[in-house]
Formats: sequence, structure tokens, C-alpha cells
Amino acid sequence: MVINLHTIKPAHGSRKRSKRVGRGNASQKGTTAGRGMKGQKARSGGKKGLAVKGFKKSFQKVPKVRGFRSQKPKKQTVTLSILERIAKNGDVVTPRYLNKKGVIDNSQSGVKVVATGELKKKITLSGCVASKKAVEAIEKAGGKLEF
Repeated sequence: MVINLHTIKPAHGSRKRSKRVGRGNASQKGTTAGRGMKGQKARSGGKKGLAVKGFKKSFQKVPKVRGFRSQKPKKQTVTLSILERIAKNGDVVTPRYLNKKGVIDNSQSGVKVVATGELKKKITLSGCVASKKAVEAIEKAGGKLEF
């Protein structure tokens, strides 16, 4: 069969006929047009406002979102045990150094060294922030912290 503009038809069942309401009682949708007797839902324009009243209760049950989320990126954390594993004795550890080693994703957001694990190598920490215990551990191993 050749497809032309006059031979194209929609798929069977894809186009549903709209209900014809208010066209006599024989159609089962006469007189009140399937809206019942009286009340807000029976009136014209009466169906829309009711949804909001029912929704309000469910909306009140949802807890309020308090505070805010900062857009400022957090510093990436590096532990002493990671530094022990990747750094050599006498290395200068910078955010770029850690990025090249694959420890952190982005050297721009900054690095914080925390005191988890042990450090026995003498390293110099430059351009990084460190916790008090991490600084003590680095200095105990013979290293130092530069800013």
C-alpha cells in the first residue's frame, strides 16, 4: 500500500473520544452531567480549589529545611598515614604534589592534614592547613610546616 497524506490514519485506540455530558438522561450523563447533585464540585469552576485544601495537610507534615548550604568548597582531607605511604624522606608536600600523586582531586580547593595514623618520615608541609595534632606529629618526626 502506498503511503499518501489521505491514507495515513492514527493507530487503533490511540485517539479516545471525549465524553459527551449533559446530552439527555438516556446517555447516563444527562441532567447533572455526572457531577452529582449539589455542592462545590457540582458548580462550574469548583473542582480546582479543593485540591489545595487536601494538599495543605500533607505539606505541613514535611519538616522545614533549616539553615543553608555553603557554596564555598570544603578543603580535602589527607591523613598522616597517606602521607607516610606516598611521601619520601625530605619531600616538600604541596597541594599540587598531592594532586599529581592522585591523593586529592583538585588542588585549588585546599588541603587539610589530619592526625590519623603515624608519620615517621621527615617532610615539609607547604600550602596546606593541618590540625594541631597533625602539626605535632610532623614536628616530632623532624618535619616542618610552611605557609
